[in-house]
Amino acid sequence: VQLQASGGGLVQPGGSQRLSCVASGFTFDYYTVGWFRQAPGKEREGVSCISRPDDKIYYAESVKGRFTISRDNAKNTVYLQMSSLKPEDTAVYYCAADPRPLIVSCGNEYDYWGRGTQVTVSS
Repeated sequence: VQLQASGGGLVQPGGSQRLSCVASGFTFDYYTVGWFRQAPGKEREGVSCISRPDDKIYYAESVKGRFTISRDNAKNTVYLQMSSLKPEDTAVYYCAADPRPLIVSCGNEYDYWGRGTQVTVSS
């Protein structure tokens, strides 16, 4: 099982970035997938997720209206389109997958985790 996140880097405030996460080793389209982030000195937080089988989508309040999550089951890939980026969005971003549907939020108990990709928002 592998989740490979990519697309991080340095971006200016107000800019955009798209993260990708390619999955392998399990039946991707049956799984709930999510993006999480962890900034230095802070706890990991759920950013956005897509539940299966109901396809409900959740966003953290801090990213609503700025981030968009999507998935392409044919490519075993989940994306996070980020726009209007702020310095406080700086963090390591992780993708995760779990066979259980979500209840009210992204939760934090996922079976599989990727290694993460660094996003730095700075001028």
